[in-house]
Amino acid sequence: MNKYLRLFRLQNGVMGFIGLLIAIFIAAGYDMLDQWVNIVIGGVIVVAFVAGGNSLNDYVDAEIDKTAHPDRPVPSGELTARTAMICGYGGLAIAVVLSLFLRRWEATAIVLAAAVMMIGYEIALKQRGFVGNLCIAILTGLVFMFAGGIVGDFSQVWILALLAALVSVGREIAKDIEDEESDKGSRRTLPMMIGDRKAAVVAAVFYVLGPLLSFIPFFTGLFGILYAVVVVADAIFVYCAVLVFSDPHKSEKLAKVAMFVALISFILGVAI
Repeated sequence: MNKYLRLFRLQNGVMGFIGLLIAIFIAAGYDMLDQWVNIVIGGVIVVAFVAGGNSLNDYVDAEIDKTAHPDRPVPSGELTARTAMICGYGGLAIAVVLSLFLRRWEATAIVLAAAVMMIGYEIALKQRGFVGNLCIAILTGLVFMFAGGIVGDFSQVWILALLAALVSVGREIAKDIEDEESDKGSRRTLPMMIGDRKAAVVAAVFYVLGPLLSFIPFFTGLFGILYAVVVVADAIFVYCAVLVFSDPHKSEKLAKVAMFVALISFILGVAI
């Protein structure tokens, strides 16, 4: 694959675009077709943002990746760290500028906030444990809020954004428990600060908070009856909360499955 496409992790950008389309459908239903121009612009914004974020990551982690990811373009010598830096800041800047063409100040504000958070995370926050976990979780939730900003309606997506952010905190902590040995010397993660068991307790709390909030649409009548599929996702999240104490790797992998099931439930709740 082309060295720049590998730097950008193009596949992640494509997945981000697909995720945005799903979130826009949840936000607007079939009316999303009326805003296809903004959707196309939004897709390009997501791809540019992901490319910029990944490039900036490879610039900041240039030395670490010599042992952790030696096949990536920067540590392998195919691209310089300076090139990765330019691509990183350039991709984020392109995303912010393109957001102006959406002509929705909410969407532009979300993209700008996300760009600032991404830069802050790569430069400082990811070395600071729980604060870095929160940053990534908020960025995850902002994907859904961005979809609401594109169509000018947050009523259907704010709960999904909050749910995704909360369980993402649990996933990030589980990953930090799993990667504790490899992270030593380069990061100061929550498990390093308070110990694996206490960190697992924190992860479990966030895993359970998401399912508790998922019941809000039931009480408000926000979605159709098929939204009830969300109880499957809730059950998996609760299982992840138990599993994180014995197998954090399996816990964070299953959490991704649960997030996918939750997305399906939201889609069904809107479509039917």
